[in-house]
Amino acid sequence: MNGRTPPLGDNGLWAAVLAGAAGRCQCRGTCGKTHDKNGGRCPATHGAYARHGTGPVHLLAAPANPDGLLMPAHRAAALPKRELAAWCPACHDATRHRARAARQSSAPAAGPDALF
Repeated sequence: MNGRTPPLGDNGLWAAVLAGAAGRCQCRGTCGKTHDKNGGRCPATHGAYARHGTGPVHLLAAPANPDGLLMPAHRAAALPKRELAAWCPACHDATRHRARAARQSSAPAAGPDALF
């Protein structure tokens, strides 16, 4: 497998998203890291090694909006290219975790049970 092998079931959208991102993760700090050393953008490049001792990075095409990362997979798969971004797995997972935590903290507290 090389750095240009698309995921199974790719209909060309993944390749278009990666081409638009120049093969690089498009995270600009939503994961919690500032990425200061790299102009504010994650340095992870598709097919390259992120750190010594890890395998190559395989970028994902996923919703660009952090809240969109919480939508069901079947809805995310139907999004057009303009609403997608290239994410490395580390930034994707961290951003999704932060979005989920923000949603839970902003959810209204459950009131007393109306039956009792």
